[in-house]
Amino acid sequence: MLDHRNPPTGTVRDWLDARAAAEDMAFVFPETGEALSWRALRDAAREIAEGLTGLGLQPGESLAIVHPNGRAGVVALCAALYGGFRATMINLAAGPDAIAYALDHSGARFAFVHDDQRAMVNSVASGGLLILDPDALPDPAPLAAVAPEQHALLMYTSGTTGTPKGVVHTHASLLAGGWTAAMAHELNPADRGFCVLPIYHINGLCVTLMGALVSGGSLAMTARFSATRFWDQAGQAEVTWFSVVPTIISHLLHSESDPSDATRARLRFGRSASSALAVETQTAFEQRFGVPIIETMGLTETAAQILSNPLPPGRRKIGSPGISFGNEVRILTHDLTEAAPMEEGEIAVKGPNVMLEYLHNPEATAASFAGDWLRTGDLGYIDADGYVFVTGRLKELIIKGGENIAPREIDEVLYSEPDIIEAAAFARPCTSYGERVEAAVCVTAGSALSEDGLIALCHDRLGAFKSPDRIHFLSELPKGPSGKIQRLKLAGLLAAAE
Repeated sequence: MLDHRNPPTGTVRDWLDARAAAEDMAFVFPETGEALSWRALRDAAREIAEGLTGLGLQPGESLAIVHPNGRAGVVALCAALYGGFRATMINLAAGPDAIAYALDHSGARFAFVHDDQRAMVNSVASGGLLILDPDALPDPAPLAAVAPEQHALLMYTSGTTGTPKGVVHTHASLLAGGWTAAMAHELNPADRGFCVLPIYHINGLCVTLMGALVSGGSLAMTARFSATRFWDQAGQAEVTWFSVVPTIISHLLHSESDPSDATRARLRFGRSASSALAVETQTAFEQRFGVPIIETMGLTETAAQILSNPLPPGRRKIGSPGISFGNEVRILTHDLTEAAPMEEGEIAVKGPNVMLEYLHNPEATAASFAGDWLRTGDLGYIDADGYVFVTGRLKELIIKGGENIAPREIDEVLYSEPDIIEAAAFARPCTSYGERVEAAVCVTAGSALSEDGLIALCHDRLGAFKSPDRIHFLSELPKGPSGKIQRLKLAGLLAAAE
């Protein structure tokens, strides 16, 4: 049973062994028809881990995993964790330079690589990296003991504002990450989640995979999200919940596909994370599909979730990622002291799900903490009921004429137009004000929306000072591996195009 008062104890190996005591289903893969029980997963993971030990891989050493979602990627991840190695998840969407950096910086000597990624890995990896065949490992060797405080996961940040940082999680913090989601969403062994986000991203790995492990439920997993097939796959796999990001919610809302009545009845909730969900998008989704959306917030550094709205009939505050579950959250002022009630500042978190460190980067690690509190880089405030409201990112603030403008405020206005699928306001250099406001949007095919019309809408809702001077119509906005719009890339992309 899930203990709502205390995070899980032990290691991922312990939990895989415990789940393997029964033949309960762990994963189904709608695209291939494959299935994997917890026992079969544990047995495969243990066999590979013993082979890796025979190969000479040391406890806590990086093992690179270059796989999309699928049976092989799940087994590779669990083998690394079961063996006590540091699963180094390579972001397939990061680009060759970032992948080369992660492989080198992690110190990985060995890698499990999907066939589709072999040419890319061979082109960017140093000569010391050996690509392994999980079916052709050396004679097995006894596994070393694993401790909860031992390195378990290495995952690199997107690096949109500098060199990627390698976030290190222990077995304890990984399990705590699954626990915060399982507790907030009341996951139980009867639940089956839908994992369409990549497990080389913290949301897919911790919320869905670790959430299922600690709750005893199961997952349906696809290699990628498909708006046209999402509802059919959810129905076929009989899922009871799903975890996605706002761009996916928007694409589903603008698709012509609908869930069956049986699928609607079975779904307890959908979960939104990674970036702010526009109020209008959430409301329209729930009205059309009849599925409640639970807005949440998390970071790579916190093994995903730190905040969540309660499940219905609990009180959801639209526009807020909710209250803390399993950790503590506070607001820090500019001098890193606790802010007064309702005062805006930087959101900070403390709890068992917080990372151990940034690998080989003690300076960045130290700068990310204020005492025991991890600084998230997000701005917000906490209301009288304990709900957090995010007002922006420190690094994304538009500073126009010395005044701070939160891009989210402009995004919300743009998303009020039903034809807008994706929207993001951002800063451009300006000789008069230092920075000016611009925005980029992706709209539905055949939409009559115009730049002048959208600017006028912003003027009406926000006033001239905060409104964009330009609005760019793009076929797609740049996004990271989780589907989160990469706002900070827009200015450079548009400058290059112009």
